Amino acid sequence: MPDLLANIPELLCYREYPQPPALVPGRSERDWMEASTQRFAYRCTPLGIANASGWELLMPCAISASWNGGNLPTDVRITSLDGDPRHAQVVAPVFGHGVLTFHPGYLFRTSPGWALCARAPPNTVKDGITGLEGLVETDWLPFTFTMNWRFTRPGSVRFDKDEPFCFISMVPHGILDQIEPKMADLAEAPKLNAAYDAWREARNAFHARLARREPEALKLGWQRDYISGRDPSGQFESLFHRSKRKLKEPT
Repeated sequence: MPDLLANIPELLCYREYPQPPALVPGRSERDWMEASTQRFAYRCTPLGIANASGWELLMPCAISASWNGGNLPTDVRITSLDGDPRHAQVVAPVFGHGVLTFHPGYLFRTSPGWALCARAPPNTVKDGITGLEGLVETDWLPFTFTMNWRFTRPGSVRFDKDEPFCFISMVPHGILDQIEPKMADLAEAPKLNAAYDAWREARNAFHARLARREPEALKLGWQRDYISGRDPSGQFESLFHRSKRKLKEPT
């Protein structure tokens, strides 16, 4: 196998206290994707892979939070919806300006050169509030971080029990500064250009068949080259293709 898999980076999750929020592998499913016509949203493999390319931190209880539009921390109010006192341990208004702050309950450590990206669950829309994204140098940090959400307008939102409030994924931040993007014309890569032209021609032909409502094309519904990890020209293949992803449970 390629050297990429020679050294698997570590992700150590040190509990700050007994029974912190559950940490689980990210799930591919999304309510809006399930509700799409014939679940067509799942035809976009990159969406499902992104949804599952990290771990979720889940709310241990249900809360409602409201913001009156002010800039003080006290302008955000939090109410328990199920009487569970753990909400005060997990979420609080800390920074003001309509920011709602969540505490993961773990001190994370990663291998040298690896960081954690902490953000809202990918491809998830929450009305009235948006997750803020942070890149945390967990390869040296001796303390934890917070996950922050910012209200988009005055009003109220809720986080239900077992709803993800943070999504963490590993990033090789130690080498990002060394990457230099190179510009080139596609014509300068004849083999890649030919494969691209073959894909474009096949795609246009398939769409034309759909437009003519040919039964075989209608039955197929969409081209499945990406989900199959297949290059229509047969010139390229991936050693790392995934059409589904299931990360490991913390042990």
